[in-house]
Amino acid sequence: MSYTYYQHYSFDLWLTLIKSNPGFKTERTRIFHRDYNPANKSIDEVAKAFRQVDLMCNAINERTGKNIDSDEMHLMVISLINDNEFDLLRIDTAKLYNDMEALVLANMPILYADETIEVLAHLKQKGNCTMSILSNTAFIKGVTLRKVLIALGLHDFFDFQLYSDEVGMSKPNPGLFNLMIKNIKQVNAQKQISLANIIHIGDNPKADVEGADAAGIKSLLINSNNISITSLIN
Repeated sequence: MSYTYYQHYSFDLWLTLIKSNPGFKTERTRIFHRDYNPANKSIDEVAKAFRQVDLMCNAINERTGKNIDSDEMHLMVISLINDNEFDLLRIDTAKLYNDMEALVLANMPILYADETIEVLAHLKQKGNCTMSILSNTAFIKGVTLRKVLIALGLHDFFDFQLYSDEVGMSKPNPGLFNLMIKNIKQVNAQKQISLANIIHIGDNPKADVEGADAAGIKSLLINSNNISITSLIN
């Protein structure tokens, strides 16, 4: 497969560059089963509540282009576990998120593909390009994901990172892609970068591909379609 070097590469994060550590979800379910479960639901029911909230909020965010916050999602899970009869005013949401962030960092996400860093390094070296992250968030906020990227050795590849919880917009919202393009022009102030020289790479046909296409930039779907990140360089 032939390839083209672009002047700017935008990457989705989850299931594009990284994936969840299975230990994180297992331990998170155990904690909520233990600490937020006066209804005495089973472990499986607690895990199901997380899946339902995750899928529902992701679908809503994609449809509205807005962002349902992590704190709201955690409260939805607690309410769902307890048949909407839990007094949510009792929850210290700041402490709850701090606990969840500690759990993420103790069960660090992993690179989606072993070749990820090699590909990013190749693009930086050969392509003379800039790079960024454009990611929808869910239970894990952008502030935590920045720490994850540092720990995984990914942080220094990116000139800027945009997360839906920090800007109040979710892909495929055109406003989010336009904000990204504005940032690209700022970090490339000495260059003239056309939309044709920007590509967004992600795993989600709607959020990533449709969003990028609507913004007038190139797109590449990977991982969910048996195409890997290595297709960018070979």
